[in-house]
Amino acid sequence: MHALRLRLTRAGGSHERGSSTIQMVMLMPVLFALMFVGVQAALMYQGRTIALAAAQEGARAAAAEYSSSGVGIEVARDYVNRSTSGLKQTSVTGQRGAATASVTVTTHTVSVIPGWSPKIVQSASMPVERVSG
Repeated sequence: MHALRLRLTRAGGSHERGSSTIQMVMLMPVLFALMFVGVQAALMYQGRTIALAAAQEGARAAAAEYSSSGVGIEVARDYVNRSTSGLKQTSVTGQRGAATASVTVTTHTVSVIPGWSPKIVQSASMPVERVSG
């Protein structure tokens, strides 16, 4: 019985030699592409989160009672600079009206795909503080 199984295994397996190597050669680029897409998605998520947090901090600072849009812009810029995120080409704009203060952070995140620099834009608005009394 053992000899028959051994003969069948040898006879059936001889025409499939190297098929696992071919499968790996075809599968590895797909696996690497999926890995790079996953890493890029994580980098973009991190960049979005930091840009949004910076915009919220800037809007909160600009909305303070005796503040200005310049203060909010500076706070948001400082927040991005303090983070070790790999964000680059960051610009911050802001405005403060009678009722609301808003800050927008525009930046680019690190890319694992050559020649592509994903752009991230995040904004936040807050109502301006007023003392009533």
